[in-house]
Amino acid sequence: MSAGLQNSVQIGESFIGEGANAAHINTVLGHRDGPAGTAWATALASPSQGHVPFVAVLRPSLPVKPLTLFVTKAAPASDEHGLLIWGPAQAGVAAGVADALADGVITAEQADTHVVIAAVWVNPSADDADAVYQHNRTATRTALGNGAASLPETSEVLAARDAPSNPFYTPTPTSRG
Repeated sequence: MSAGLQNSVQIGESFIGEGANAAHINTVLGHRDGPAGTAWATALASPSQGHVPFVAVLRPSLPVKPLTLFVTKAAPASDEHGLLIWGPAQAGVAAGVADALADGVITAEQADTHVVIAAVWVNPSADDADAVYQHNRTATRTALGNGAASLPETSEVLAARDAPSNPFYTPTPTSRG
């Protein structure tokens, strides 16, 4: 494999769902021997208070392929929040990676040569384990697909630049540049 392909990374993003049970996922897919592999190993070896990266599994002792590092964007705010992170959100991420593999977004060869980093937001107010699972599964598969397709299109970014919005903020017409 050429160094260029080995050093390339695919970065994806997806926000699925509404309210407290929505999922926001950022993914990085890259070769184990490139910068993504270095970041993966460094993150795994460098946990911090409340942010302990771990390998996503489909079930105990069955990690998803490519090996996927689950990184929380928010420290667990309570025992219940922690269980939603380590239970349904983690299972959703693992299943979403497996979906991307099954759909050919990730090739069978990449399953053994690449790694995924999934940065995952679980709202401390989340309260529906099944919704957290499904939204994280869909968001992970979507983020990996977006990364593979280099989405969003630059034209879409330029078209939206004067009216950015997200589930937490929409600027008023007077605040827009």
